[in-house]
Amino acid sequence: MIRFEQANVIYDGGVTAMKDLDLEIGDGEFVVIVGLSGAGKSTLIRAINGLVPLTSGQLDVNGHDVPNLSRKERRALRSEVGMIFQGFNLVDRTSVINNVLMGRLHQVPTWRTLIGRYPDRDIQIAARALQRVEILDRAYVRASNLSGGQRQRVGIARALAQEPKIILADEPVASLDPPTSHVVMKYLQQISRDLGITTIVNLHFLDLATAYADRIIGLRSGELVFDGPGSACDAQVFEDIYGRSLTADDTMEKQAAL
Repeated sequence: MIRFEQANVIYDGGVTAMKDLDLEIGDGEFVVIVGLSGAGKSTLIRAINGLVPLTSGQLDVNGHDVPNLSRKERRALRSEVGMIFQGFNLVDRTSVINNVLMGRLHQVPTWRTLIGRYPDRDIQIAARALQRVEILDRAYVRASNLSGGQRQRVGIARALAQEPKIILADEPVASLDPPTSHVVMKYLQQISRDLGITTIVNLHFLDLATAYADRIIGLRSGELVFDGPGSACDAQVFEDIYGRSLTADDTMEKQAAL
């Protein structure tokens, strides 16, 4: 369970990125957050794992009182939350399997990670994660030799290797072409459904949001302006969220056709 209560985030300079947010996300939900750049999407998901502190209000994540965690408690929270990034955040000079094993760092003694001697159990967990995103055959290839879509699949596998309770994906398809974006979204959706992992994805493209989301959350200027099933979102709803008429930039397929 993730619960925001009257949560606010104000950055230096007085920019409000989250305003009086009341929001509850249940276990195992697959949620997509939409909104313009600067709407507060990244702030919301980065608040969940404590990367962005609240200015005021309450946030509970699976029993963790996030604003009041000690450093040790914050590390424990982050071990339960897998993060997938727009820029992949892989170590290019090493292999795919080593990148995925970084998801096990919270479980493995530091001396083992320094010399690359991971326990067999952790190697098996990493291999299963790669198998789930169908890239196990690239396990011993250098990450620098992968395509963008393959790199993001490795990023998903790394998050899975944590054995997380929650997965956060911050614009995971922003740098990918439409066919590859659909592949990545299908993996995220399937992982959430098969493993019961709460998954929260930030997206700009509205057609992807409606195609895959069980629930869509719309943000505008840090405020919650829509919360409902993906099936309820039509062009008018998105215009209400965005505060303007839709353009080709708002849908992946139309943008690809330009």
